[in-house]
Amino acid sequence: MFVQMEKLFVEMPERNVVSWTTMISGYSKGEMGWKALGLFVLMGRDGVRPNMYTYSSVLGACDGFRILRQLHCGLVKYGLESDVFVRSALIDVYAKWGEVSDALGVFDEMRTGDSIVWSSIIGAFAQNNDGDEALNLFKRMKRAGFVAHRATLTSTLRACTGLGLLELGRQVHVHVFKYNKDLILSNALLDMYCKCGGLEDANTIFSRMEEKDVISWSTMILGLAQNGFSREALNLFEKMKLSGVRPNHISILGVLFSCSHAGLLEDGWYYFRSMRELFGIAPHREHYACMIDLLGRAGKLDDAFKLIHELESGPDSVTWRALLGACRIHRNADIAIYAAKEILKLEPDDVGTHILLSNVYANTQRWNEVMHLREAMRDRGIKKEPGCSWIEISKKIHAFTFRDESHPQIENIHRQLKLLITRLRATGYAPDTNFILQDVEGEQKEESLQYHSEKLAITFGLISLPKQGTIRIRKNIRICGDCHLFAKLVANLEGRIIVIRDPIRYHHFRDGECSCGDYW
Repeated sequence: MFVQMEKLFVEMPERNVVSWTTMISGYSKGEMGWKALGLFVLMGRDGVRPNMYTYSSVLGACDGFRILRQLHCGLVKYGLESDVFVRSALIDVYAKWGEVSDALGVFDEMRTGDSIVWSSIIGAFAQNNDGDEALNLFKRMKRAGFVAHRATLTSTLRACTGLGLLELGRQVHVHVFKYNKDLILSNALLDMYCKCGGLEDANTIFSRMEEKDVISWSTMILGLAQNGFSREALNLFEKMKLSGVRPNHISILGVLFSCSHAGLLEDGWYYFRSMRELFGIAPHREHYACMIDLLGRAGKLDDAFKLIHELESGPDSVTWRALLGACRIHRNADIAIYAAKEILKLEPDDVGTHILLSNVYANTQRWNEVMHLREAMRDRGIKKEPGCSWIEISKKIHAFTFRDESHPQIENIHRQLKLLITRLRATGYAPDTNFILQDVEGEQKEESLQYHSEKLAITFGLISLPKQGTIRIRKNIRICGDCHLFAKLVANLEGRIIVIRDPIRYHHFRDGECSCGDYW
């Protein structure tokens, strides 16, 4: 098609802005940006003045920040910066290159509002993982009297998903009702509820969807798996196959994740080994990571070690961490040390791996290695990322950090936490100190654990939420073993449901049990 288009263009006796723009647009949409940019330069040399449509097309062909800056200067020169479509395209491209401050600068220059530009700037911050600013802009847009269209709502739901804000996501859901049968928005809602731990809402959305595509099925399967509902995820996968929808790599990932957390070793091997033959899907690194995790859970560390070396492109840090997690559970120090060293080759500044490796050395009495590792950490300036936990109470986000003293109710929180720990000790709770650096005395370790951010957030939730209210917490780092045990015991003692989302998965604590089955 492009050959015929180029032939017709070359043979044209006279070319105007429409013909030049049509060609540039075709190249841009056909992912031939270098040709679009080259033709834009020739257009200028031919003396043809670009218009708003030309710039809207050529901006999409940018392959670098320097060229973007040059195009921005050019459209200002021609007085096109106030055009809605040009401004929207400019914001989109700045966002693509991660330059959200420049995108916001373009937006703030807007004299008169337009819903298209609002949608672009909200999307810019959402896709660059700045959910707070995306939500602030959404609120500004609503206050300015603009209606939220489909693209705006999709970006806003994405922001809620990234921040794990279930209640705010429910508020955005209200604006989606008028697009009730829109598949893209329904999938975005489904993703938000799954990733914010609202499985009941997700199930309701999914069951009411009149049309479901592979994204809908895969989102729900993976959502159930990541929230610890493995059997339900596998049952849904069978229904997906019966519906005639062909699974994709995300669907299979959800299946392998479910097999791993349900301990279905044979089923996991079957799907992993036959996914290419059955569904035409080649295993990716994330599928290998799930399978290594499954083997590790079953205690088959040697098989997991062999599998990790089958990766044609070589194992990455995620696959090595899966093996390392299994070694931690089964206390295999030799393979744990090997896996940790491989992670540190790929990510030399990974704090969690340094700490875990130091503890493995300490637990096996390898004090020289402990000393050398600590010295290396000091020399590189490596420090443990402070844990932070967020809880939403009455539409307000409360943040807690390790040994937090900033919260206005912190004295009462500490007092209630000490009382809670005393009650838990009476039921047999003993703090697990294996998840902190082994360089302090036992009592100091236990005191240190008492101030972990999720314990503060859980205690604040108990104080602030009604008895029947679910306590939902989001963390920036993986939950430690002691806090995991603490949450299970508190859920049982207080008759509460506690949901904690860390970077790996969701933990649903109820009646003294966790959906992860104590392996995460």
